[in-house]
Amino acid sequence: MKNKKTFHITAEDCLNSMGIGDRRLGKYMIFSGPRERLNPLYDSIENPELMGSYLDYEIYNGQFEGKTVSFGNGGLYAADCAIMGEIYCAGGVEHMIRVGSCGSLQKNIAVGDIIIVTGAIRDEGTTPNYVPDRFPAVADVNMVNVLIKAAESLNVPYHLGLSWTTDALLRETRELIDHMSELGVKATDMISSSILTIAHLKFRQAGIILAVSDNMITGELGFLSPRFKAAEENITKIALEAVKLLP
Repeated sequence: MKNKKTFHITAEDCLNSMGIGDRRLGKYMIFSGPRERLNPLYDSIENPELMGSYLDYEIYNGQFEGKTVSFGNGGLYAADCAIMGEIYCAGGVEHMIRVGSCGSLQKNIAVGDIIIVTGAIRDEGTTPNYVPDRFPAVADVNMVNVLIKAAESLNVPYHLGLSWTTDALLRETRELIDHMSELGVKATDMISSSILTIAHLKFRQAGIILAVSDNMITGELGFLSPRFKAAEENITKIALEAVKLLP
């Protein structure tokens, strides 16, 4: 019986389809979900060059403090973020910093606060394709420490803790929210466990810093709040400061 040929798309194939090919990405990658969150990076990183695009996602290279830094909008959900994470790793990225948003699961963490993620509860459908059910999604200790130092050097307050990553935004029931809150989980988002898992499997360092957009306990909604907008700006500043501190 003849062997059947199989077709398997790789991250390298994706790099080629984006037009990046053998051109390398920077050692450092800062990425967001929404494209508009990239605007402060355009202003801070010198000579940004579009390296390639995939669907609605773009990757740029530029210079910051003498270092080549890549940045882009790398996915809104666990599945597309996993794809982009694999692409970043295949392109040569060693340190990944996610700048995102989240809902607070604690009364004392308000809209406009900032959370540095130490790990994530894997309650999405992407990572089971990579790792067993009991596999933890943990942030790189070095990256967490660097983000802490960066925030403190800028005098920006922050919280440390776990995030609950889920695909089903509209199925975050009161029972689930209260349960996660009682467990001491700080936030809920749709990305963290995905990128932390990819980074671990690819032997890369990943850190995540989130701006609180709403409070799931009190019901406060703040996407249009000036406090949330200020937090979005601050997480980008912290990410850039972290790049300065990384080797």
